[in-house]
Amino acid sequence: MRYVLDDLSSEPLYLQLFRLIRKDISDGIFKPGDRLPSKRNMSLDTGASIITVEHTYALLTDEGYIEPRERSGYYIAVSADRISDQTDQKPVPPHAVHVEDTSLPFSVFSRTVRNVLNKYGERVTEKSPNFGCPELRSAISDYLRRSRDIDVSPSQIMIGAGSEYLYTLIIRALDKDSVFGIESPCYDTIRQIYQSCNVRIDPLKMGRDGILPEELKRTNASVLHLTPYNSVPTSVTASAPKRREYIKWVQSKPGRLIIEDDYDSEFSSITKAESTLFSMDDTGSVIYMNTFSKTLFPGLRAGYAVLPDRLISSYSSRNGFLSCSVPVLTQYCIAELLTNGEFQRHINRVRRKRKSQG
Repeated sequence: MRYVLDDLSSEPLYLQLFRLIRKDISDGIFKPGDRLPSKRNMSLDTGASIITVEHTYALLTDEGYIEPRERSGYYIAVSADRISDQTDQKPVPPHAVHVEDTSLPFSVFSRTVRNVLNKYGERVTEKSPNFGCPELRSAISDYLRRSRDIDVSPSQIMIGAGSEYLYTLIIRALDKDSVFGIESPCYDTIRQIYQSCNVRIDPLKMGRDGILPEELKRTNASVLHLTPYNSVPTSVTASAPKRREYIKWVQSKPGRLIIEDDYDSEFSSITKAESTLFSMDDTGSVIYMNTFSKTLFPGLRAGYAVLPDRLISSYSSRNGFLSCSVPVLTQYCIAELLTNGEFQRHINRVRRKRKSQG
């Protein structure tokens, strides 16, 4: 099978190849269980580099279209009737997604706890500052600068017991008459949180690379809640043009905001190919959120929000009386993992494992 890629196109080669393979799956040319050509053979067939093919296969895996099998290759994991058109993106069936354990090894965590106890002593029993310990906020600031091209001061970083808790604090910081546009379908807990806070929501239909353009035009939402990478349950990842479309939307009218949930981006081998919305925006109109539940382990219950400068005062005045919901010991442990390199080594181990499969 011959795929023709356009070197002169503004679209990256890996995305061109991704769309061609996805179309063949959609057209039924590939059936569930069929084996894709090896990365080397696909590289020879298309003229693209092996790295380009690796990025393509990683994206197809992330979106649930294919699954790697150890020492065997990549296999089609979804049938044509499961791939919807642009106006009706359906979730990938649970059995089709390649599931793996991405938790930090317990031995690393237990060693970190011992080091933190020796380092901080009785300080771990003290009450945390309301918006998080300075050590963790500073460590996250340095990490984001290195890994996500997000240059912010520690004062812009707010710590909380996971993204779901932080959603409610952000809602409190915004105007009561704000309308929140959410992806449709979306992670159902997001919808439930907004409804429990008695705010108005506007479900916006999803296409193959994000919210449909006509939905962005028609909505009267002042806030968009987005998961640009691997949105649940559709597994949609916003393309570079779609991300620019989101930025154009938020900058086209004063007062608009985007809440960017980047919960699943670290483990993707193609993450750096797409910029965060926060780093793309120069008007202070994006709130960036992430959690350590995916990258470390679910029971940790720790996440953070990065606020643009213009929201810090409102967030502080409306939430400043609340105590930080993450224990000091947990915060010191995460800070230690970020600063001593163990966090990045863990991320790299998981990425290498994914690449070695198939």
